[in-house]
Order: sequence, then structure tokens, then C-alpha cells
Amino acid sequence: MPTWGTEFGTMKIIDSQKLFGTSVKVSRNLLGISQETLAERAELHRTYISDLERGARNPSLKTIIRLAHALEVTIAALFPVELEYWKAKGAHLESLQSNFVDILLVEDDVDDVELTLKSFQLARFENRIHVVSDGPEALDYLFGRGKYAGRSTEPATQVVLLDLSLPKLSGLEVLRRIKADPKTASLPVVVLTGSSQHKDIAECRRLGAVTYITKPLTWNVFAPAMKKLNLNWVLLKPPATPLAAARV
Repeated sequence: MPTWGTEFGTMKIIDSQKLFGTSVKVSRNLLGISQETLAERAELHRTYISDLERGARNPSLKTIIRLAHALEVTIAALFPVELEYWKAKGAHLESLQSNFVDILLVEDDVDDVELTLKSFQLARFENRIHVVSDGPEALDYLFGRGKYAGRSTEPATQVVLLDLSLPKLSGLEVLRRIKADPKTASLPVVVLTGSSQHKDIAECRRLGAVTYITKPLTWNVFAPAMKKLNLNWVLLKPPATPLAAARV
């Protein structure tokens, strides 16, 4: 596997094998399978998977394709920017976060918000999460109006975590308005609900919600949903730089 030399600020990616191995391991853990199972799915030896995850193997393109298929992710998803690696290189969190997906959490229950943020913090999930507590505020934030007038909506929030039971305006109506506007129609929306039997889940799916999660929202329940978002363990914004293009 070649060492990437594309500049990212004053830093360079210099150990792609180790980053790739870590990504494979995290993706495997998110899928909940063992090294043995991954080896069987990818038609590889278990010792090869072990060496790969340690960064001691230099996989061919054919092997990378096999692994992506076995892990149910895209090839590009196996080449994330490893946060701790960049921190070790002296990068500031703010500059790193500018390359990550921004998340809007729409939740009115203070306890659920606190649990969510604490759970994500413990999982070392460092994407920016903006919290609003009702439907109208969520729409104002997304469309840059009201108290958010003047807020740049480019690039827009990349993921919305939307509680169905909201005050002032229901989560279902918020979803309907998001999907009805061309500016936000493509936003991935994950619905949060207190029960898997919620009567509005079918309508949410029809409107275009990616998936739903039964609350409380914790890292353990959010991680599997990331696969449906086609996003890996560190959520990255869509490729728009030479570095991103080099990773694909």
C-alpha cells in the first residue's frame, strides 16, 4: 500500500498501513464479527487478518475490495482520517473538526441529551454536535433563519438525529419539511423514537428517513446505524479536496 504524500495543512499521512488496519478492526467491531468470521467472509487466513489489523500487512487492491465487501462498507470508508494520529502530529481539534461531518441533534428531553453527549464523549466521538430542543428551532437552524439568521448553511449539516416526540412541531412534520425543500432533501435523517412500534415509523421511512433508533440514543446503538449512512467510525464530510481524492 503506498504512503500518501498529499499535504493536509502542514501534515502528511505517512503510515497508511497502520491506519488501514485500525479502520478494518473498528469496522469489524461495529459489525460484531470475529477475526475468524471476517477471514472466512473475505476468503483470507485468520492470521492474515490479525497481521492486517496490526498494520503488518500490505494488502493488494483485490484484498481491499474483498475486505470492504465482507465488512459491508465502501472501499473509501476503509481509509478514514484517524483523529488520534493527527492529534499526535500537533493538529488542533478545531482544524480536524472542520473536516468532519456536523451533526444536528433534535431532542427536547434534557436527560436524553446528556446521556447521548456523554456516551459519544466516552466513545471519543469528536464530531461537532449542535443540540436544539424543538421542531421550529431545528428548521430555523437548518435554513439559517430566526435566531440563526446569518448562519452559513454551506456546507449544511450532514446528519440529523431527529426525535419524533417534539414540542411545538412534531418530528414527523420536521422531517416532511426537510425532505420537501431541495436545499435539505438529501440530508440523511435518523429518527429517534421511544418505541419500535411508533405509529409514525412507516411514514418516516416513506418520507426518506435513513433508519430509526429506539431511545435512549447511546454510542452502542448509534454505531450500527452508521453503516446505513455509508459513514465510517469517524464521520467525514464528502470528498472535496485532493487529500480526499487520494484516499478513494
